[in-house]
Amino acid sequence: MIEGKLNETGTNLLYGQVGGGPGSSIGPVHRTAIAMNNQAKLVAGSFSHIPSETVKVAKDLGIDADRAYADFHEMAVEEGARMEGRIDFVIVTVPNHIHFSVAKAFLEQGINVVCEKPMVFTEEEAKELVALASAHKAEFMVTYTYTGYPMVREARNLVRTGALGTLRVVAAEYPQGWLADPIERAGTNRQAVWRTDPKYAGVSCCVGDIGTHVENLVHFITGLEIDKLAASLETFVEGRPLDDNAYILLKYKGGASGSYWSSQVAIGEENALRIRAYGTDGAIEWEQENPNVLRFQKKGGPLQLLTRGSEYLSAAAGHVTRLGAGHPEGYFEAFANLYRNFCNVLMARKQGRTPDSLDVFPTVVDGARGIKFVFDCVKSSKQGATWVDASFDI
Repeated sequence: MIEGKLNETGTNLLYGQVGGGPGSSIGPVHRTAIAMNNQAKLVAGSFSHIPSETVKVAKDLGIDADRAYADFHEMAVEEGARMEGRIDFVIVTVPNHIHFSVAKAFLEQGINVVCEKPMVFTEEEAKELVALASAHKAEFMVTYTYTGYPMVREARNLVRTGALGTLRVVAAEYPQGWLADPIERAGTNRQAVWRTDPKYAGVSCCVGDIGTHVENLVHFITGLEIDKLAASLETFVEGRPLDDNAYILLKYKGGASGSYWSSQVAIGEENALRIRAYGTDGAIEWEQENPNVLRFQKKGGPLQLLTRGSEYLSAAAGHVTRLGAGHPEGYFEAFANLYRNFCNVLMARKQGRTPDSLDVFPTVVDGARGIKFVFDCVKSSKQGATWVDASFDI
């Protein structure tokens, strides 16, 4: 049996959070994921644009009153100037439209950043964050959660070690049904309100929100770089200003082809992220709603169902496995795995060690790649789903 890894040896890092206050769905998920590893302690925050809410959340979380900040600018400057007890990283869990401002403020103080996706609003902002992170030698993780699943790591290992041969075709999809009706108009679902509003979400709802997960998952597993794409972004709910369904055809550098579908109006679907990759020698299939199983088939051989926690899996999968076989691991564990890898890298840097090569996570460059993908899709769709150059170079 693989030795489980529930917790690290103790709290060594300090962190702060911007966003994640009352009504936030993802903010508490970040805190829970970090707590699962026992590697970092929350000591500062600006949890809401309403100061009284920040004070209340800070009190509930046991944070000293002098580190509950009225706004993120003040927090960045004051935390950056601390001689003792300075935060090692900040997590950015605010709506899309202020990701850039928050991340920039902390990077300029030399503070490492963890940011939700999509990383920023524009390609120019993405390039600036890449440059800032490099200039300040800061680690920057974008929380593409699904890359933290053990069987995604196994899929990546199979592709990267040549088990599939040369990749030919990739098919990936991410259907949801939660926006099939105009629930944003009632004003009661804060997620629906801001995700469908271009002032807060940016140029895309469906592609920006979940299509970026498809793009990142495919790149993480296969390493394929997009050469060109043709996209049709659709809006089925009348009056909604942004897309809620998208079809995308792709050609990758090297000759492989791909197709992506993302939808938020697929009634009956919950969180059905799925990827299939076919090569000259084999194929794999993984689905997020059944994350502990990877389908693998060699040409001419039987279908194999590889299961999480098994001894025959690679070191890449074992590195992020927490429990023995048969005990399901899911979303929280995947999130916690990304944070463990990120914190491991921060600790290695603090101690002057070379980080473990298995401690990988989506970086600021991956975030920038996702932003370009969104804008390329929007551009193609506006031109009538024509093929556009989508090569990424930063």
